[in-house]
Amino acid sequence: MLEAMASNAVLAKARAMYGRRLTREDFQALLECSSVGEVAGYLKNKTDYASALSAISESSVHRGQLETKLKQKIFEDYERLCRYELSIGDKLGDYLIIRSEIEQILRSLILLQAGTPEEYLFALPSYLQKHVQIDLGRLSQIHSYEELLEALDHTPYREILEPFTPRDGKPLDYTSLENALFSFFYKRVFAAIGRYSRLGTRKRLEAIFQSDIDMENFNRILRLRAMPGNNKDFIRSTLLPLGGLSQKTLDRLLNADTPEKATEIMKRTKSGKILRRISYNRSDQIPGRTTYQNCSHDIRFSTHPPVVMLSYLFLLRIEVHDIITVVEGIRYRLTPDEIRSLLVGVYQL
Repeated sequence: MLEAMASNAVLAKARAMYGRRLTREDFQALLECSSVGEVAGYLKNKTDYASALSAISESSVHRGQLETKLKQKIFEDYERLCRYELSIGDKLGDYLIIRSEIEQILRSLILLQAGTPEEYLFALPSYLQKHVQIDLGRLSQIHSYEELLEALDHTPYREILEPFTPRDGKPLDYTSLENALFSFFYKRVFAAIGRYSRLGTRKRLEAIFQSDIDMENFNRILRLRAMPGNNKDFIRSTLLPLGGLSQKTLDRLLNADTPEKATEIMKRTKSGKILRRISYNRSDQIPGRTTYQNCSHDIRFSTHPPVVMLSYLFLLRIEVHDIITVVEGIRYRLTPDEIRSLLVGVYQL
């Protein structure tokens, strides 16, 4: 009885929080802003981001500071939902925490490759430290790949990254390294899903993540096939495991002569049917826009609390991504129409 009441509370709370999401009108207002401060001011004074941005000064806020505060809201909302049903949050926590750890490792690695590792300190997400097992402060102090490995001692990430240590003057194989990290991520996520007792919950959560993998793999195939010199074996080596596409289907996608033929093949798969209902300008928009469509449906109609909770977190991540895209577009002086075409979420419904 108490378990059912808690589950119903999660459903109600997640949907209520979803009801306070940014609307098309909100995004239109953001697109009309001319600075980071104006974006922060609108979000702080007219949206549900008010509490997350309460300490922000609109006159002096910089892009990295705003981005950190927006991403902090994802964790705060996750913790708010966990108060209603801790067991749901315990299992889903693997998704949020491991993904955040991987994002921080990749961010510090990109800065290291660019020769500016100290920049990590300026937007260090201190709110994450209490959740993750990585010492984020040490990531801001690295000056070599070896120091990055040392910073990841006593975490599973050192073992994953060690084989990619650059040697003999060869450049870092960033693509393979990223693939190894996300392979670890998805394996942990599917293990967490396996702890749910209800078959319907497990199957729907698996379908959400398998779709995520399938669409990312489809994006990689389209993107890498368009680059000269990438053979099929190399592209296959970059694909993520645990998706729902069979080897036969992957072979057909890799052998397709044109992006249009590959898309027609993908549309006939279980996860790819959604491509008939979405639009996109570039292949890298496919994973986000399909996730947005799937989760927008699940948060309204699913009867499984973990599915609704996960859908809310996915949708919030996309919303934050879109806000950051608006800020970046303003920074590079893109027109509102140009920025709008890059957004993943609300404009696509």
